[in-house]
Amino acid sequence: MSKIHSVSTGFYRVPLPEILTDSMHGIMRDFELVTAVVRDEDGAEGMGYTFTVGRNGGAIANIISREMTPSITGRDADLIEAIWHMLWWETHYGGRGGPTVLALSAVDMALWDLKARKQSQPLWKLLGGFSDRVPCYAGGIDLELPLPKLLAQTDRNLERGFRAIKMKVGRKRLSEDVERVAAMRKHLGPDFPLMADANMKWTVDEAIRAARAFAPSDLTWLEEPISPDDIAGHARVVREGGLPIAAGENLRTLWDFKHLIASGGVTFPEPDVTNCGGITHFMKIAHLAEAFNLPVTSHGAHDVTVHLLAAAPNRSYLEAHGFGLDRYIAEPLKIEDGFAIAPSTPGHGISFDWKGLDAIRA
Repeated sequence: MSKIHSVSTGFYRVPLPEILTDSMHGIMRDFELVTAVVRDEDGAEGMGYTFTVGRNGGAIANIISREMTPSITGRDADLIEAIWHMLWWETHYGGRGGPTVLALSAVDMALWDLKARKQSQPLWKLLGGFSDRVPCYAGGIDLELPLPKLLAQTDRNLERGFRAIKMKVGRKRLSEDVERVAAMRKHLGPDFPLMADANMKWTVDEAIRAARAFAPSDLTWLEEPISPDDIAGHARVVREGGLPIAAGENLRTLWDFKHLIASGGVTFPEPDVTNCGGITHFMKIAHLAEAFNLPVTSHGAHDVTVHLLAAAPNRSYLEAHGFGLDRYIAEPLKIEDGFAIAPSTPGHGISFDWKGLDAIRA
């Protein structure tokens, strides 16, 4: 038995290389990183993290340090499922979503990293193993970029090895979105995988209208067209819009995904390991999607998520996110001809530059 000895929590504000915008979150100058390092009595460590786009990071860090750490100290670190359920129910009344689940996700990720490290296995093999080569796309946060800069960004991503691209939509006039999507399609050619992300911008009727307008550009999917809470609306968009729909980055539980999938409201379920309950629930969501014959994609945290999709036979594309965390990681995600390569080192393989992070501690 490997007992948990301590948990260290970190809270940082990571400046973005350039100001980013999307249709609903507004201007993003930095994002918040919250880390959890779990140590067992043998001195072995596992690291997990979560992030926000600029708010609530302090609450998440506080939940890990004040609420969760005392509960898990002294527990058997190998009993990840038992720890998950304990933390879920202990924080359920004051949580059941929001910062609480982001905190739980970071702790859960750290426990899986610890377990894989102690077994000297890469995480993706510990989780079952399917293939270390995962199709990936470059996820741009580029709604306000002028079209020439958008196309130039795309060319840089192609040079980096990406063979699929996602762009933002949700400008004030739909005609502008249609023009930009059409320009990207012309730039990339007829068969290149192209996705568009609206970040919950529209009403149901607006989303259906947009999906129909984008149809000539042959999108791989339209992402988050409406509020994540409108399950019936998602089913309408799938049914009447005529495009595949990716959604789920703002869902917080396995049960949220159950309702959305069973309703027919999503084509590409899209969990984020940093906010859906961690690795434990990400893999359950992936298997739930598999049972419905749906391909699973991902949001954010690509350095960890590459392991999870590498263990999922129904994986589609890994999102390689546009945030600036690579500057603080010893070995950033490796891209080869459209595939992300899951590391072969024990655990998830992320090694942070802790001294560098100290300079941006919140």
